[in-house]
Amino acid sequence: MHMKIWLLCLCSYFFLSGTHAQTQMGEIDSSKIPARPMLYFEPEYTFDATTDSASWQRQTTGLHVSFASTDDAYFRCEVPGLKNESLRWEETGWKGERLNTMVLIWSPDTINQIRFTLNNLKDAKGDILGKNNFTLDLVRYVLSNEPYDARDVYCGEEKMNKIYLMPDRFEKFNRIDLPGKTMRPVWLSVNIPSTARPGTYKGIIEIRSEKYSSVLHLQVKVQNQILPRPYDWKFRLDLWQNPFIVSTYNGVKPFSAQHIALLKQHLRLYADAGGKFITANAVPNVWADETYQSLIEWIKKKDGRWKFDYHFFDEYVQLAMDLGIDKAITIYSPIPYGEAFRYYEEATGNFINEKWPPTSAEFKTNWTIFLGDLKAHLKKKGWFDKTYIGINENAPEEMLAAIKMVRDQSKDWKITYAGDWHAGLDTLLNDYCSIYGKEPLTDEVEKRKSQHRTSTFYVCCTPPKPNNFVFSPPVEGRWIGWYAYAHGYNGFLRWAYDTWPPDVIHDSRNIHWNGPAGDCYIIYPGGNSSIRFEKLREGIVDYEKISILKEKVKTSSNKQAKQLWDELEKHMQAFNEEKDFNTEKIKGDVNKGKQLLDELSDKLSSK
Repeated sequence: MHMKIWLLCLCSYFFLSGTHAQTQMGEIDSSKIPARPMLYFEPEYTFDATTDSASWQRQTTGLHVSFASTDDAYFRCEVPGLKNESLRWEETGWKGERLNTMVLIWSPDTINQIRFTLNNLKDAKGDILGKNNFTLDLVRYVLSNEPYDARDVYCGEEKMNKIYLMPDRFEKFNRIDLPGKTMRPVWLSVNIPSTARPGTYKGIIEIRSEKYSSVLHLQVKVQNQILPRPYDWKFRLDLWQNPFIVSTYNGVKPFSAQHIALLKQHLRLYADAGGKFITANAVPNVWADETYQSLIEWIKKKDGRWKFDYHFFDEYVQLAMDLGIDKAITIYSPIPYGEAFRYYEEATGNFINEKWPPTSAEFKTNWTIFLGDLKAHLKKKGWFDKTYIGINENAPEEMLAAIKMVRDQSKDWKITYAGDWHAGLDTLLNDYCSIYGKEPLTDEVEKRKSQHRTSTFYVCCTPPKPNNFVFSPPVEGRWIGWYAYAHGYNGFLRWAYDTWPPDVIHDSRNIHWNGPAGDCYIIYPGGNSSIRFEKLREGIVDYEKISILKEKVKTSSNKQAKQLWDELEKHMQAFNEEKDFNTEKIKGDVNKGKQLLDELSDKLSSK
């Protein structure tokens, strides 16, 4: 039934008309998009065309290969605009760190059966950085409703007249076929073991096709610093999860054995990025999205008393905790979209839909009963102390009514809020997550920290920049981590981890509500990552490294290290002062910060 509904939505979704001249990289003539959904075994749309035919005519025959920065996007039908093509990649990292780069392959000719062969890296002492620590992912293209680096972006937009192909989705591969006059990005990750010996490791990657071959040279400097495992990272990462989308997409019964297996695969990326918060919806359609079901069933018994079924809630929370996502649980939400509530009525056997405004007697009575029952259940499970009641983007009078109701039920509840900064709410909230651009000042964040209250920030369908849309310059994802540290935040939240559109493999545009492409998710089915997710993770790692080095500088007698730290602290102001988000400028800021981190890591190296 779900699949039939999805297909119906998708057919309507693709009903686009009109043609237009291609003017931007990755742009597709919308008239070429089929009225029926693409079959799942087709990996991506290929209706784009080059904006510069002459550049392909200038390319020599054969296979072209180069390393490229992960901070930029590269388009399927364009010759890469690289300032310097290179077959050599050199990078520096800590033990336990993941290093990423991009390999681009392109040709004016069709080239089939392209294969990558990984090899061990060795240092001068003969120590090995094994090829089993390397991963290669093909980068696939998905549809976007905005061109690359778009700025005229807003919540609720209905831009459907133009379509663009954007690189984002990761896919495992054994070999690649490259059509003529196209380019393909391949994402390379090097996961440095925490047990690696410090040193400079060198080696090669071989690329071969039926007629051509190329050799890439790698050099990885492993510094004598250790990055803790993601579970121990301090950064509070909160990506809102939707466990029911996984069952719906895969056509399996919620919390069946198949669903549980899929969820384990699905949540590992989040855990591996240091995910801290478990999203636990206590009512359906919290955000006016029918795919968000409740993990807790409200049941009104025949005698009028309430009963609550925690079966799915317990299953999901325990599963996430078993994967290492166990620092916080957020219960959403006393104020769902439209103040709408649904419960099962035993007397009639029907689901009843009602509105309970936060200022109403029904709201206070029913939620007070629920919170009392929930608190007892959480205490029994040993989860109460890490649970927050979540409130999101509501009017001040509604928020205050909900907060008062929660506090009246028990002073022990912790409350988190995501929305605009309101100084009047400051002391009422244990965790305050402000939308970027409507935030507390740095001294207000520091004051909260001194009072043992956490502060984070978030992006969603707004602001246009910085963000994690499929058309956002990838460097913006990494910039987020640097900004979090510069502003004194404890972490970052994003709507959302996985609220997929029906044809997410090919099309990142939203149908749950109108908005920028990719806003509703950041990872793909099957536990597959994306450019956006990996760049966000890079910024989180930078945040962790800065935090660790700050503590080491305090106890160091190395004058050069202290000078470098002072320079790094001064450089942090660039992130707080950023307004224009010129891509080259923020790339320069991130790269300068990383260079300072590398130098500081050497100066503070443990002997």
